[in-house]
Amino acid sequence: MAVDLDTRIDLYTRVAEETSAGVIRRYSTSFGLASRLLDKKMRTHIGNFYALVRLADEVVDGVADEAGVDVAEAAAMLDALEADTNRALEVGYSTNLIVHAFAHSARQVGVGSELTAPFFHSMRMDLSETTHTSESFAEYVYGSAEVVGLMCLAAFLEGHSVTTEQREIMVRGARALGAAFQKVNFLRDLGADAQALGRSYFPDVVVDELTDEVKTRLLDDIDRDLAQSAKALPLLPAGPRRAVSLAHTLFEALAARIRATPAGVLQTTRISVPTVSKFWLALKVLVGVVPQAPRGLREDHHG
Repeated sequence: MAVDLDTRIDLYTRVAEETSAGVIRRYSTSFGLASRLLDKKMRTHIGNFYALVRLADEVVDGVADEAGVDVAEAAAMLDALEADTNRALEVGYSTNLIVHAFAHSARQVGVGSELTAPFFHSMRMDLSETTHTSESFAEYVYGSAEVVGLMCLAAFLEGHSVTTEQREIMVRGARALGAAFQKVNFLRDLGADAQALGRSYFPDVVVDELTDEVKTRLLDDIDRDLAQSAKALPLLPAGPRRAVSLAHTLFEALAARIRATPAGVLQTTRISVPTVSKFWLALKVLVGVVPQAPRGLREDHHG
């Protein structure tokens, strides 16, 4: 019996989304745990976004290198992935299951090349830049992390009406939270990035000369980002508010552990939040504990 096209594309899309769900499940316990607090549709969108980000990230963060792919070929692969993503955003289909799932969600919630272009630009920077100025660092963090926060925000607000002022606060919050996540990861992976990839992301920071004073300065900047993002949490719809609160809380806990770790230890040790602590923090969020900006930071504004 013949199967109509809608049924075929629906089946293909379901398989694509199941593939993307496997990526977030295997790669990220923190995001995977937070996404479980979302309803099925929203969880699918976030998984689809995460999977494409991870796919591109693996081209520049070691998997391609381990496979024997040189920098020029990795750059060509990244170009091809972006071109495929752009086509899928236009037509709603890709032969790459992860790209197809991403485009399916992006087209539904209004994400387009205004966010994917800076993302792929930042990924290319990883192939050519090993250190950063203040300007290139801000550019890199925007494309690699802040735009991902904006993609998620688009999914969270699908079907919800908000005022211009509320949207602006949530946009600043989404960008700030994405930036905080990225900077925490930079600190956590400080030694590994320098030793395995030859990268030092923070401007004017020499990894093997990191001091507690410099570490504190970097963490204070992260705290300002987290405080900015906390201001947006009460404006989010209830479902995503819980999920984002958990992600916020998990990275806040990770930042606190890094703050308590001597700078010299960060050069050789990857700090993490124990699984049991993650589930305890999740329980707190489930009973309604929402992160608040520290009193001294509530009037600060994210640039």
